[in-house]
Amino acid sequence: MCVYFQPDFVTNFADAKKSNLEYFKKFFHSMLNNGVYLPPSQFESWFISTALGEQEIDKIVSASLKGFQSL
Repeated sequence: MCVYFQPDFVTNFADAKKSNLEYFKKFFHSMLNNGVYLPPSQFESWFISTALGEQEIDKIVSASLKGFQSL
């Protein structure tokens, strides 16, 4: 999965390049500060593993909400 900061759906690389990279930078650093390590590029996918349990998922969701609120 990927998170793109733009108002339209992303269906190809041209759409992805229209994303707000400053928002991604702020979101990325907020996630790091909350203990969640994402791929460092807006254009890389996040991979979800079956090794993640409920506690880890809760941590990611909580960090994500904080990251979105920081924008």
